[in-house]
Amino acid sequence: MDTLGVVECRSIAAGVEVADGMMKVADVELVRASTICSGRYMIHVAGDREAVSTSVRHAEESGRALKGSFVISNVSRQVLEVLKKDASIGTVEALGVIECRSVSSGVAAADVAVKRSAVDLARLVTGQGINGKSYFVICGDVASVEEAAGAASAALGKNLVEAVVIPRPDASVVKSLIRGVR
Repeated sequence: MDTLGVVECRSIAAGVEVADGMMKVADVELVRASTICSGRYMIHVAGDREAVSTSVRHAEESGRALKGSFVISNVSRQVLEVLKKDASIGTVEALGVIECRSVSSGVAAADVAVKRSAVDLARLVTGQGINGKSYFVICGDVASVEEAAGAASAALGKNLVEAVVIPRPDASVVKSLIRGVR
């Protein structure tokens, strides 16, 4: 599994139908499918490039209203793991928080960030309780977090809400953001 497909449907009912169709047209793994705020439905599938592309193309051609869709080749293992569960992180020298206008753009930007610099993806929040937006948290040394946040911001363009880098964050702030801090 080296490719991730992300589809954000504007309707929950249609999203379930789209997810079912995506699974039937290609040999992909359903990584996550769930409702998100604003009455949308998020679908993440993984597999080889051709299968994921076929699956996402099915969603795009379904006639259903989509908020966004992406196919990310050579997706970072960190992104796949954090989509399944939050990461376990040790000492945090610097913390980056990148807030995005949509879930699909946030997943793509998180992948860009972890590929650009030596950072850990600590958390990826996809639409629950935040009106359909997303944000992700990255950790590492200050220079690496700044570089990764800059790359994510550039990739997001108009989908960026805000990006901050906090050197030497207070331990209680880190603990409030990242589950599994050691």
